[in-house]
Amino acid sequence: MADETSVVDDRTEVERLDKEYVFGTWSYQSEVDPTEAVGGDGVRFTDGAGNEFIDFSSQLMCSNLGHSADAVADAIAEQARDGAYFAPGFATEARARLGEKLAEITPGNLSKTFFSTSGTEAVEGAIKIARMYTGKQKIISRYRSYHGATHGSISVTGDPRRLMAEPGVPGAIKAPDPYAYGSTLDPMESLEYIDEMLMLEGDTVAAILVEPIVGSNGILVPPEEYLPRLKEIAHDHGALLICDEVMAGFGRTGEWFGCDVFDVTPDIMTMAKGLTGAYAPLGATIVTDEIAAHFEDEMFCHGHTYAGHPVACAAGLAAVETYEEENLVEHASEVGDYLGDRLEELDEAHPSVGDTRGVGLFRGVELTADPDERVPFGTREDKISTGSTVVDDVSAAAADEGVYLANMINTLIIAPPLSITEADVDEAVAALDTALEVSDAAMNR
Repeated sequence: MADETSVVDDRTEVERLDKEYVFGTWSYQSEVDPTEAVGGDGVRFTDGAGNEFIDFSSQLMCSNLGHSADAVADAIAEQARDGAYFAPGFATEARARLGEKLAEITPGNLSKTFFSTSGTEAVEGAIKIARMYTGKQKIISRYRSYHGATHGSISVTGDPRRLMAEPGVPGAIKAPDPYAYGSTLDPMESLEYIDEMLMLEGDTVAAILVEPIVGSNGILVPPEEYLPRLKEIAHDHGALLICDEVMAGFGRTGEWFGCDVFDVTPDIMTMAKGLTGAYAPLGATIVTDEIAAHFEDEMFCHGHTYAGHPVACAAGLAAVETYEEENLVEHASEVGDYLGDRLEELDEAHPSVGDTRGVGLFRGVELTADPDERVPFGTREDKISTGSTVVDDVSAAAADEGVYLANMINTLIIAPPLSITEADVDEAVAALDTALEVSDAAMNR
């Protein structure tokens, strides 16, 4: 008779080594159970057991070019051979050309860029630039937001993951969100609240920092007039508007950037993720002509060893050129409309689907245990608690059907590579249709 206490470990060697020697992010380590990924092609990737998945969330909403962008891979290899690294004081063609390209594709008079290595560092740069430019210290952000994991960016994050880092960096103030489905405030009423906050804070606020379309905290799309009015409010009180485009940028919304959906040019914009299609770690903070001019005679007191890393910038330039040459931004808009229609069908078919929302290939499906009362399955506290939720179980069921699907708090995040086809969408939606039976069965009945 077999020993009833014995446990069969069916992990791959890589999974065992990773579990033992590498920290899993944002998690209790006892619950970490990594899955080995061994390769990808187009909108699909394969795990260590040979299972293939449609990447319906672009990993962590960053693999905008999918898993076979050969031009980007070639650019990385060529730059690594020609000159893998030079100190930031040296100019390289990759960095210079990418800076020029970003000035071309970003809206309005955004013109000069600081390059870092991640979205969180891009936000850190934006905060410092806003404070240096205005001479003020406070940053207003929103409760349903994620801006990064370093001490400054987590301080301006509203997501519950900030709680373990508090008190954090001084001067971070939170405001309500344009959350039509789950807030007591109408989205435009939340603007009046921010306006009053700025008045009460006096002339002490350097900037308002927002994701034009909130990403991991629910894919929240504000009304058309929200972002233009928010910029007016900021400027009325002598504050800047910073748009965090780390997740929404580079075609995800069917426009180059989320703020383009609303025809708004922020004073400062942050980028990462899709900037290289996740082929290399690269962040960017771009500012307007006016802010750039300020630092001609004032010290730009910011920098990194890897600022403008040549290999990462080569990846970024090749990625942007790929978006252009393959018309991926336009494609994302067209297929995004089809995706939105298919998700509305799921809303009609499944009582546990409380809301579907989004633009382009940036969509969210919010689940509910009771659609009349809008009772969520997942809560904000779940982000820092042990165990799994019904929403986690839905994602796991989707994986059993061959679809990788990220979820945050109570929302399934659907953000596939921009090259996805309608046929791929149909296949993934069919898997999600099956997976949602899990949440239907778990409803309050």
